[in-house]
Amino acid sequence: MKIIKIETYVLSNQLAQSFFFSQWAYDERRICVVKIITDEGIYGWGEGYGPADVIKQGIALIEPLLLGKNPIENEALWYEMYRKTLDFARRSVLFAAISAIDIALWDIKGKAFKLPVSVLLGGQHRKKVVPYATGLYFSDSENLAEDLIAEAKDYVSQGFKAIKMKVGLSIKADVEHVKNIRKAIGEDIQLMVDSNHAYSLREALELARKIEPYNISWFEEPVSPEFYDQYAQLRNKTSIPIAGGECEYLRYGFLQLLQNKSVDIAQVEICASGGLTEAKRIGSLASSFGVEVIPHVWGTGIGFHAALHFIANIEPLPGRLYPPDILIEYDRTENAIRDTLTVPAIKMEDGYIEVPQSAGLGIDVDELALKEFSTTL
Repeated sequence: MKIIKIETYVLSNQLAQSFFFSQWAYDERRICVVKIITDEGIYGWGEGYGPADVIKQGIALIEPLLLGKNPIENEALWYEMYRKTLDFARRSVLFAAISAIDIALWDIKGKAFKLPVSVLLGGQHRKKVVPYATGLYFSDSENLAEDLIAEAKDYVSQGFKAIKMKVGLSIKADVEHVKNIRKAIGEDIQLMVDSNHAYSLREALELARKIEPYNISWFEEPVSPEFYDQYAQLRNKTSIPIAGGECEYLRYGFLQLLQNKSVDIAQVEICASGGLTEAKRIGSLASSFGVEVIPHVWGTGIGFHAALHFIANIEPLPGRLYPPDILIEYDRTENAIRDTLTVPAIKMEDGYIEVPQSAGLGIDVDELALKEFSTTL
């Protein structure tokens, strides 16, 4: 089998209502996806996380390395992409391009062998995964507090067992919002907070201590990802587990997080940090430090399904007769691309999403949706 063509699409959708977090606002969803086609008619889909137009150019840069090559030898191709870009692209957005290609190659490999990607990764330790609703972003609403409470209650009514909310407005505002949301959803629903590295160590510690009474499952990106030691210091001073890693690239970036004892939960972004090939290595590395892995997920159903297969393959840590469920991030902000691009649609039942048992990633792309959102077709 040989790769004969690579098609890259930048997809765009203007939001009906903008929303923001601690760093900036979103008024558009803009996502880069890639289709790799073989001479046997088998194709695979991948997705990159980050600035879509830059990722598209990255894929164009890498494309000559792949044409004519056997997609089944995906790890050898991964190394060739890594080696040929190492001198100028260490831990950069170019790895989102490599990640998108890698995911597409795994999709091809699964289809070629008529097996789910998770089986090719080594097997499924679980057949279903617990999605947590990522939402509760900020808006310019005059009734933000009430809006957040209503949104959180809606997630509970949909059957979500866990919710992640944004913090980072100010310590005073964050504490009030956390208090309101915990009261609204009750004690049985897991609640996580994410500041998107809005705070200094002093501020993050103050916030952590003030929200500890509200049973927070983790505090995500409390400080800048540059400050590994500050992560470690915060871990030692709060009972809330600390999560991070979505800004890391490759196993080498995660090695710094792990050696510095920065996180309780490593959040690998499969669509940016090196694809499924590298995520598998990062998972093994994290397990050797006794650190839990829960992927960061943001984008379309392509990236979501890549994460589903990855999670299915994660070894229980620690192993026991009845291991706990592993969470998967399920972004619930406005995203028509995510909701319509892939088929079959993502479906939650009784608080779980099943791991696909069909070949490859277990999804395909709706050509009408692709055409609707593509900036080039």
